Amino acid sequence: MQVTTKAIILSSLKYGDTSLIVKAFTASDGLKSYLLKGVLASKKGKLKTAYFQPLMQLEIVANHRNKGTLESIREAKVNYHYQTLHSQIAKNAMTLFLAEMLSHSIHEEECNEDLFSYIEVMLQWLDTNDEIANFHLYFLIQLTRYLGIYPDTSNNQALYFDLLEGEFINSPSLNPMIENKNLDNFKTLLGIKFDVIHTIKLHKESRQNLLKSLVLYYELHLQGFRKPKSLAILNEVFN
Repeated sequence: MQVTTKAIILSSLKYGDTSLIVKAFTASDGLKSYLLKGVLASKKGKLKTAYFQPLMQLEIVANHRNKGTLESIREAKVNYHYQTLHSQIAKNAMTLFLAEMLSHSIHEEECNEDLFSYIEVMLQWLDTNDEIANFHLYFLIQLTRYLGIYPDTSNNQALYFDLLEGEFINSPSLNPMIENKNLDNFKTLLGIKFDVIHTIKLHKESRQNLLKSLVLYYELHLQGFRKPKSLAILNEVFN
């Protein structure tokens, strides 16, 4: 079936000498993987290699057979032109990290308009704003809403957050926990509005500790999740 849909590129992997295997989150059908034959060799084709950088926002015309095999893309064009996302060092590092997080978190081959809209809008905000040091923390916390693993905040005055149980507790358990200053920062990000995340001042060590806890939270709650390789690069850039 031929489909015209918006798509956000999550990853691209070289296949052979001239082809790419591209994983994309589509507005119409959720997660899809495509084989782009000869795209690396063609200079005049409708598909340009630059379109398939991490988190590019495209409109594609694709053939979806929905048989669990690699699909094909007939046409592609940029749906939103980034100004800074791939050119600024800090934003590029964050882009690579978030692309990996999304690639390891989203597995459903079905339409999820709310999740697609969330990612789309947040990336456009990242592209057009400069105070982004806490963006990835907020993005990952709010993303859990759409993945069905949002923390239980009913007891959010408690002294610990149990990462395995996903809830606040008053007594320490044997499970991995968020506590002390790390917990204060976590509570702040849970309760803040998106447009004021830049007002939170975190020391680099606090930011890295909270990010480490959030990645672990994803590992504990999402089957098949793998820690992103780009995490070390992100920490280095924001060190």
